[in-house]
Amino acid sequence: MKISMDIELKDIPGQLVLALKPVSGLGGNILSVLHQRDKKTPAGRIPVELVIEIEEKRLERLVEQLEEQGVSVVRTGEVRLRESMVVLLIGHIVHSDLGETIDSIDSTGFAEIVGLSLSMPGVDKESSASVTLSAIGTKELDEALKILERTASKKNITVIPPI
Repeated sequence: MKISMDIELKDIPGQLVLALKPVSGLGGNILSVLHQRDKKTPAGRIPVELVIEIEEKRLERLVEQLEEQGVSVVRTGEVRLRESMVVLLIGHIVHSDLGETIDSIDSTGFAEIVGLSLSMPGVDKESSASVTLSAIGTKELDEALKILERTASKKNITVIPPI
C-alpha cells in the first residue's frame, strides 16, 4: 500500500540515510522524499515528508524501527490522492486571480492543486506556470483537468496538458 509519512530528524549528518534504511530493509519502496533542510520544527528537528510503498503488515514495525533510531514519526497515513499530472499554463497568470483557479479544483473534494511553479519575466508580460494536479483516481483527474481548462479559458490562459 502507498503510505505518506511525516518524520522529524535530528540536525546531524547521516540522519536521512538512517531513516531511509529501514524502509528498504522491510521490503518497502521509496517513492518520494521531501527533505526540508532549511526548515526546523519548534524542537529544532528537520521535517521530512516520505511517500513509500510497503505491505500494511510491515508498517507498524517500520515505525518502531524509526523511533528506535531516534527518528520522530509525526504522521502516517494512506495516500488519498493517487493520480497526478503536471500541466503548463501560459498567459497573464498573476493578473488572473490564481487563487480562484486553485479553489475551483480544490473545492471538488476529489482533486487538488498540490504544486505550482511560476516563471514571470515581467509584471506586464505573459508568464508560465507548471501546475501539479492530484486526484483520487484517473476519472477524477481528467475531470480536474477539464475544470482547470474551463477556468483558464475564461481568463485567456493556455493550458498544455501532458502528452
